[in-house]
Amino acid sequence: MAPFLTLPVTDPILIFGLAMIVFLIAPLVLDRYRLPGIIGVILIGAVIGPNGLGVLERDETIILLGEVGIVYLMFVAGLEINLSQFIEYKYRSLVFGLLSFVIPQVVGTVVGYYVLGLSVGTAALFAAIFASHTLLAYPVVSQLGIAKTESITATIGGTIITDTLALLVLAIVIAGAEGDLGASFWLELTVGLTLFFVGVWLLVPRIGRWFFRTVDQESYVEFLFVMAVLFVCASLAELAGVEHIVGAFLAGLVLNRLIPESGPLMNRIEFVGTALFIPFFLLSVGMLVDVRILTAGLETLLITAALIGLVLTTKYAAAWLTAWRYGYSTAETMVMFGLSVGQAAAALAIVLIGFDAGLFGEEMLNAVVLMILIVSVISPAVVDRYGRAIVRVSAHTEYDPRTAPQRVMVPFSRDSQYRDLLLDLAMIVRKAADEQPLYTVSIAQPGARAEAEVAAIEYSLEETAAYTAGAEVPVERQTRVESNVASGIVRAALENRITTLVIGWDGTPRHQRLFGDVIDRILIQSEQLVLVSHVRQPLNTTSEIVVILPRGIDHNDGFYEAVHTVEHLAEQIGAPIRAIVVDGNPEQFERLFGLVEPDVPATFERVDNWDDVSTRLREDVDETALVVPMSARRGTMGWQSALRTLPTEIATATDGNFIIIYPAVGDRSDDRQFLQFR
Repeated sequence: MAPFLTLPVTDPILIFGLAMIVFLIAPLVLDRYRLPGIIGVILIGAVIGPNGLGVLERDETIILLGEVGIVYLMFVAGLEINLSQFIEYKYRSLVFGLLSFVIPQVVGTVVGYYVLGLSVGTAALFAAIFASHTLLAYPVVSQLGIAKTESITATIGGTIITDTLALLVLAIVIAGAEGDLGASFWLELTVGLTLFFVGVWLLVPRIGRWFFRTVDQESYVEFLFVMAVLFVCASLAELAGVEHIVGAFLAGLVLNRLIPESGPLMNRIEFVGTALFIPFFLLSVGMLVDVRILTAGLETLLITAALIGLVLTTKYAAAWLTAWRYGYSTAETMVMFGLSVGQAAAALAIVLIGFDAGLFGEEMLNAVVLMILIVSVISPAVVDRYGRAIVRVSAHTEYDPRTAPQRVMVPFSRDSQYRDLLLDLAMIVRKAADEQPLYTVSIAQPGARAEAEVAAIEYSLEETAAYTAGAEVPVERQTRVESNVASGIVRAALENRITTLVIGWDGTPRHQRLFGDVIDRILIQSEQLVLVSHVRQPLNTTSEIVVILPRGIDHNDGFYEAVHTVEHLAEQIGAPIRAIVVDGNPEQFERLFGLVEPDVPATFERVDNWDDVSTRLREDVDETALVVPMSARRGTMGWQSALRTLPTEIATATDGNFIIIYPAVGDRSDDRQFLQFR
């Protein structure tokens, strides 16, 4: 018989091909029954695994890819978390993390000692199995687009606390069993963890900013850099005395602000994880299951029942108490419970190490594997059902028929040097929820060479579509023949119902004009929100957004839309806002910013005049900051003579990126919809 027809399959190409078929078919089949696709991957893994039909062995390759998958899963969770919200509500993560650990740990230890007859140390290790949890259902949360919901942010943040504490129990119990629980153990553990957390938190962001600001290579180089950070941090975590999933999650947190959610790099990271690594982890979990456990004896079934009952009740109690404390809805409570009830990596590591140390028998090992299978089905099903309820409530709350979809347009010249950086800004400003393409427009001069110039422009813009395609952002490219460039851009914006114009500026100081003939005319002739940008460094390296607010700008027609744009920009790049109020009331602006979604950390300070603004920018703002002055068109509310020289003042006062925002006027002036959520 040909080698590739024998079971189990040993040919590496065929193994990989079978895995791809599983990853393809399982979600498609289960989607017909409104079940999460990850359940199908786990179940098929159980069927074709060594304890099922024996089609595949859970060999070193599957184990390796499964390990990479769980590391990748925790890394993506750290990347996708709303870091500003996580920091602001860090105590909620701490509360949930402690409750999700302490309740199962205490209850499990008592049950293990008094009911199962285990020693104190073994009972504590038994409890640690389900005191930890694995974000098995995180792909469901990510797919539903609710990963940045406050309650889910608290759950994800609490996961790292829960798992770290459970794995510390493992280390302590094993050290005690081996007689190594002395002063040197505690010293090594404390110093190792401290050096690891502080070192990663301080060094990786600095290395990341340096890399993204100085290395100008193809996008795959950026991806490789991120992967290097991920796996080095995961390895260092084990060296420090905790599991690699802790290091992976921390790597995601520290890179969070350097990888914009809407950019090509994030899209590549999510694509590789969703299509390859994370499914291999789920397949690996499924292949652990042995249905013959059901006939292995009454003791195994009793332990399994105890584990399932304990994990369901204690994790629900932790979710309910946290939700009660912070006023979360029933749907949010159930999603928190669904996420935290999942068991895999940490539970498996604890029981295997305990088994190798002689603290657990085969009955415990088999019971934990069966428990993992059952909760692996329950966890994503609960998260999917109640996560959809959160989506429905959110969609109902945010819908307003008065609100037209946002449409962003970027005017390009043929030889635009910083096209990719301008596109990055436009993709960050663009709201993906509106599902609108990104518009670009280029103007050719009429004449004998007009046709050749149009062809040259279209050829030069081919890279634009390729670049935005990397972020899965559709682009509508337009080339027009107009004698007046500004009029052509304004006409294109009107015809395409554009709401936001993102325009690049070279930063050359002007004495008689604001920016130059073309941009000045666009500001005069247009009514849309306009962002005049001078972006020369990647926006993902931004450390803070410094907003400059002239006196009276809050009376401008489009003020709230402009504030919403700034806050959306801050949320996307993960940078806090520092607002400088010129000759005005900081408390008043703080209140107005607080009325607008999204909610991002912001501080407000006052200066007396524009000379103080220039001094502050030169002395207190470094090149990693993004300076965002809010200006006004001549003749609109908030206009003052000092704004005529504002672009030149900003260009000479800062060495970093800056964007001058001109709020919308005219038909776009009713921006009350940006206040509706609060």
